[in-house]
Amino acid sequence: MKILLGSNSPRRKELLDQLGYNFEVVSIDCDEKYPDELKTENIAGFLSELKANSFREVINDEVLITADTIVALDGGVLGKPKDRDEALEILQQLSGKMHEVYTGITIRTADKTRTTVDLAKVYFEDISRSEAEFYIKNYHPFDKAGSYGIQDWLGMSKISRIEGSYYTVMGLPTHMIYKLLHEII
Repeated sequence: MKILLGSNSPRRKELLDQLGYNFEVVSIDCDEKYPDELKTENIAGFLSELKANSFREVINDEVLITADTIVALDGGVLGKPKDRDEALEILQQLSGKMHEVYTGITIRTADKTRTTVDLAKVYFEDISRSEAEFYIKNYHPFDKAGSYGIQDWLGMSKISRIEGSYYTVMGLPTHMIYKLLHEII
């Protein structure tokens, strides 16, 4: 079986590699929009499946993996920041609060598509404005949902607790990927 990873995320590439799989990274061009009426807990799965379905036909000896991660706070979705000011605003919203991280994964073969979503709850300590500014200046979190990476400085210094998988917050629930691929391969 040839595994195709439909993601340009360096974190997803690293995690799939650490699981011991040989894979090829493929590019998927997809407009990542979801219906407004979609429940927050269903958005990541919807977007992951949208990416999988935007890819060409998957042939018999291939398995396509796609994923999407969203950060939710008080029922609203916090996306990737457009600029420094938006990143600062998002981090101030997360300061001292619990938020939810949903990562959806889709496994697509020639004859079936399976999508599942994992949830992790992340608890931040208070983040001062100067800490948020330091983080943004030095870590440039503009490609990350919620304006942070759990694996870098802000995650190490300000996350006090996680309920769920660390890897779900990183963007690829490795335990789910392993189980699903183990069933297929």
